[in-house]
Amino acid sequence: MQELMLGGADNPSNAVECALAEMINQPYKLQQATEEVDKVVGKQRMVQESDIPKLNYVKACLREAFRLHPVVPFNPPHVSTIDTMVANYFIPKGSHVLLSRHELGRNPKVWSEPHKFKPERHQKNDGSVVVLSEPDLKFISFGTGRRGCPAVVLGSTMAVMLLGRLIHAFSWTAPPNVSSINLKSNNGGMLDEPLVLEAKPRLAPELYYI
Repeated sequence: MQELMLGGADNPSNAVECALAEMINQPYKLQQATEEVDKVVGKQRMVQESDIPKLNYVKACLREAFRLHPVVPFNPPHVSTIDTMVANYFIPKGSHVLLSRHELGRNPKVWSEPHKFKPERHQKNDGSVVVLSEPDLKFISFGTGRRGCPAVVLGSTMAVMLLGRLIHAFSWTAPPNVSSINLKSNNGGMLDEPLVLEAKPRLAPELYYI
């Protein structure tokens, strides 16, 4: 049950919290995400699941949060079934293999400015749809292959719906006495301090009671 809760609830909610925190520190990125949601959804209804394919910048923000702020430092251990070579390292059969989610996501050989929150790095010029999974393991969101998360579609939907609705329904700012959000994280990627923000409704009052 702990594994189900960690993967099904903590992973999407942590990504949403960290994405929102990063965007508060770069307000123009929050504004860009807000404009995208307004353009796709309008202000006469809430974000729906059918809107998700068009919310590419919102999904890019979540991918960047998964990259920078993994909810746990390592993936579950795997055991190699055969002798193999990975990046010129010999891995004998029977070895227990752990992947550092933190180091994968911040590898300077893969990512330019690896410590900077840049959602646009996940958008392609051809306008293709952004997805939260990462099959090439440049970072770990829901895993991949036979041991990948079986609920990747559900988890992706939950994360996009949560962030999309929070951005769409409220204007977010840091408290008056706070100049920027502390993004320091623990051994995993979760923020050391609880995220405290001020929210103001930006839609018609009746929409909040649906």
